[in-house]
Amino acid sequence: MEGEIKKLFKVWLSVVASLSYCYFLASKISNGKLRLISLLPIIFLFTILPLQLSYVFPIGLTTLSFSWLGNFKLLLFAFDKGPLSNHNHRPFLHFIIIACLPIRIKENGKYPQLHRTSAPKLPLNWPAKVLLFAILVNAHDYEQYVHPKIVLLVYCCMVYLLIDTIFGMIIGLVRAASGLELEPPSDEPYLSTSLQDFWGRRWNLAVTYLLRHTVYKPVRSFFDDVLGSSWGWLPAVLAAFLVSGLMHELLFYYITPVSPSWEMTGFFVLHGACVAVEICVKRVFSGRVQLHPAVSTPLTVGFVVGTAMWLFFPPLKRTGAVEKTMEEILTVLDFSTGSSEVIKRCILKGNHVGG
Repeated sequence: MEGEIKKLFKVWLSVVASLSYCYFLASKISNGKLRLISLLPIIFLFTILPLQLSYVFPIGLTTLSFSWLGNFKLLLFAFDKGPLSNHNHRPFLHFIIIACLPIRIKENGKYPQLHRTSAPKLPLNWPAKVLLFAILVNAHDYEQYVHPKIVLLVYCCMVYLLIDTIFGMIIGLVRAASGLELEPPSDEPYLSTSLQDFWGRRWNLAVTYLLRHTVYKPVRSFFDDVLGSSWGWLPAVLAAFLVSGLMHELLFYYITPVSPSWEMTGFFVLHGACVAVEICVKRVFSGRVQLHPAVSTPLTVGFVVGTAMWLFFPPLKRTGAVEKTMEEILTVLDFSTGSSEVIKRCILKGNHVGG
């Protein structure tokens, strides 16, 4: 573990150095092809950074933060678009934070992609999610006594809780360190009333935002001229889901590393096709026929969970990625528990001495 920490420290040093180059030098080049060329070495470096690491969590976070989201932000930055645009109006620290963390700045004090108008429907705040996740992780030791389908269902819950827990912690630290106002990582995806609602407005909003601006909008702009605005959205939707699938394949290749089975790509391509069908059906009926949320929500969540159990999780089980992840999580939980006990004993001892 000590060796991994040193490797991770070197990775972060190289990231900060690279982003310093982007902020102070590459930004002076006029946006467009020339700036993109100047950023290509950084994009290549960010792509290979996960190869320097050995543990699942450092690899996963590095791939997501730099190889995927970081590179997408740099691609937008090359054309002075996205979250890094207008960098001259941002402090250097803010530029670094926005560029290398899976976060999204709150725009104009609002959530432009969210539609929440009241308090969360379920009382799942960050501490509750952490507690529930810890319970599910510790229950993993008993999975041999549970039906495999139930185990996969639990994995679905754990992925949601893990992402919201990690992203929530990052958001809290960023707010404390920089004062930036950030959007939440997700918006109660278990209440989605359609696949379009789930993928577009509720699940993993930082990723959704970048896919929309790096893939969907450029592809739609091209195909609007070819197919017309009535159908230009179709290849754009499919392209966004395809790219998401390929990036997930890359992420899990770094973690395992095993030749991809393309099941994950199939999962996202399937959902892209289903979203396209859903949009077409809505256009045909023009909103005249709508299912009640009591019906549409279980159907939507059930479809997402069912297809994830079919295509998303099996390759992770086969390659042993799930077991390695659980081992690392349990190690972190044990360390946290042990540290808390030590701190508690020290405090009690100090109080006793002071008394």
